[in-house]
Amino acid sequence: MRETSMRMVHELAKRDPRVVFIGSDLGVGTLDAMRKEMPDRFFMEGVSEAAIIGMAAGLAMDGYIPYVCTIATFLTRRCYEQVAVDLCLHNLPVRLIANGGGLVYAPLGPTHMAIEDIAIMRALPNMTVVAPADAEEMRRFMVTTLDWPGPIYIRLAKGGDKVVTKPEHGFAIGRAIELKRAGQAAALCTGVMADRALAAAELLAPDGIDLGVLHLPTVKPLDEAAVLDAARQAGLVVTIEEHSRIGGLGAAVVELFADEAVSVPTLRLALPDEFPDDYGSQEHLLERAGLHPQEIARRIRDAIAARH
Repeated sequence: MRETSMRMVHELAKRDPRVVFIGSDLGVGTLDAMRKEMPDRFFMEGVSEAAIIGMAAGLAMDGYIPYVCTIATFLTRRCYEQVAVDLCLHNLPVRLIANGGGLVYAPLGPTHMAIEDIAIMRALPNMTVVAPADAEEMRRFMVTTLDWPGPIYIRLAKGGDKVVTKPEHGFAIGRAIELKRAGQAAALCTGVMADRALAAAELLAPDGIDLGVLHLPTVKPLDEAAVLDAARQAGLVVTIEEHSRIGGLGAAVVELFADEAVSVPTLRLALPDEFPDDYGSQEHLLERAGLHPQEIARRIRDAIAARH
């Protein structure tokens, strides 16, 4: 997914002379082909996230479409004021490519774990928030970014993620993708959690529990019609995300239910509201948070049993 997003920036730059790339202290070799082919549209800056957001804003005001890339926590926490005032206030077409959404950088500790990035980006007016499920969906999504009028926050996973979407799913910003039709329960997920939701559905099938899976690559704007339709079909809605339970996909869904006066049992599976005190792997911390398929399936099984 990560490599695909970078390759697509180069591809888009070949198609459209407005595309420029701005990196902040990224590894040697990042987008080397674009750097050599289009040195006047490739900028690799130092550890200066706030400055490159201002730089991107200036270029966007001059008619360019800047794609800015750095680690997710630096792109959100460190330069929040610049993102809000320089980009969102002016509704500028800047694409923020956030490396390491969620617990990807778990071995580096809480300073590098983007557990609340969706929440703080969601809160900004004009900001669009997208978390593709796999590299193929990333490829389809990136094509749509050229003509989107405002800023976009793009959440990247670790890379090498299992491909669970199909070409026929296509991609449109703000549209949900039904990976498995809702049965007695519906899992609403975003990003790489789509794979885990599908795995949980397989584990529940022998118990006679039909778990549908609705993938929401765009957390903002949320596909409200699809979410409400899934809620009408299922007796239980389960939100699954690699993000704090505060402010992410689950929060967006229950806010929608409250606004629309929809009453449906909802189970929110997410990271706890705490800075992880472990320095293990991403997989280890996800397992500790109960976000591996076996535990997801168990909690759904228990929630359904409790309703009878």
